[in-house]
Amino acid sequence: MPDARDADEVVALVRLDGVPLPARARPGDAGLDLVTTEDVELAPGRRATVGTGVRLALPDGAAAFVLPRSGLAARHGVTVLNAPGTVDAGYRGEVRVTLLNTDLERPVRLAAGERVAQLVVLDLPRVRLVEVERLPGSDRGEGGFGSTGLGPLAGRDVPEPVHETTSRGAQ
Repeated sequence: MPDARDADEVVALVRLDGVPLPARARPGDAGLDLVTTEDVELAPGRRATVGTGVRLALPDGAAAFVLPRSGLAARHGVTVLNAPGTVDAGYRGEVRVTLLNTDLERPVRLAAGERVAQLVVLDLPRVRLVEVERLPGSDRGEGGFGSTGLGPLAGRDVPEPVHETTSRGAQ
């Protein structure tokens, strides 16, 4: 298992409630898995803010971003409401995650210790905003949402999502 000597940057962390150390599920993964410290049931379309049992001391110039876990989103419709949630370098409280059950029919139960989000830590450039009369040009210009075209689905009916159920061992 890698340790702090294998890292590019060390981030001080305090664990609360005996949670596991946030870790990457596989080598090369960008996100460190965060768990919930409490049992929670998310009714259809409802949200809850849960603790992750970790506090961080990020280096100046860095921020951590709390992102949804793709498997939890795909299987149960659970996402992080304010994704990405931003943890600033000066924050020293517990990292908390606001989860949302986007499924409008089924509740989702999450047990304490279950992986619910992932944490990505990034170095950020220090910028200074300078007001100018006019911005330099670019290929894109002022084109916003949809400005690159409609794509291959243009004019097609897009079916409603299908809720798939699978059972282990069944083909």
